[in-house]
Amino acid sequence: MIRYELLEELNSFLFRASSATYAGSGQEVVPQRPGFTELEYHEEDWHYRDSYGGHYQSWGQETVWHRDLLAWTQLYGGGLPKLHHGNQNLAHETFSFLKRAFLHDKDEKAFRPRGPRKFSDGIWRYEAKWIGDIIKFRGEE
Repeated sequence: MIRYELLEELNSFLFRASSATYAGSGQEVVPQRPGFTELEYHEEDWHYRDSYGGHYQSWGQETVWHRDLLAWTQLYGGGLPKLHHGNQNLAHETFSFLKRAFLHDKDEKAFRPRGPRKFSDGIWRYEAKWIGDIIKFRGEE
């Protein structure tokens, strides 16, 4: 894993990378795994890849390499309840709101695995809870 002196740099990089990829509607790349959607972001010695599969229910992994060495990864998953599968309008509204939540609170220094602790916009509400830090954490949205 990564040396402690690079943790602040990693944290800032993660925020910029996630803001430029999924949350920022970044350009998709050719996926390494069939059936997945993948997005990448590069910055000097840092490389980020977000890889997820599914639509109404989606599971994915964010991975960061520093100088071609694996530095950090997280797994995530979730989605709409089965009752709403097939409702493209609700899916679009939900994912658009999720992107806004991820981009909210542009403090690059505070660790946040995906989005801020709380964000609301009209009738929509996002909440994230986690314990731990960038080295080891567990959370839910």
